[in-house]
Amino acid sequence: MEGLIGRCGLDCSKCEAYIATKNDDEKARAKIAEQWSKMYGRECTADDCVCEGCTIDGLLSTAHANNCEIRLCAESRGVPTCAHCDDYICEALEEFLKYAPEAKESLERIKREINS
Repeated sequence: MEGLIGRCGLDCSKCEAYIATKNDDEKARAKIAEQWSKMYGRECTADDCVCEGCTIDGLLSTAHANNCEIRLCAESRGVPTCAHCDDYICEALEEFLKYAPEAKESLERIKREINS
């Protein structure tokens, strides 16, 4: 599997915040913060857009990741992704996947790999 797959199935390596962080690009993070503020209807700062991926312990992650229900659940269950969970697909994940079909495709690929 390519990229850095988050617990929810999103490919973190394609995320603009992840890319801007890896490139140490403050201007890009400020632009992302402006976009996310409009998209999500709440004020975001460039500091909210610092992310090194949510699956690696000890690294910086976006402000949202600290409260992400899916990430927190997967961590508490000790699974690397939701596809590894006995309760795959739970209600919270199902709701999220309505907005992120690419994440569902990724999790389904992982699930097939696990079951093969």
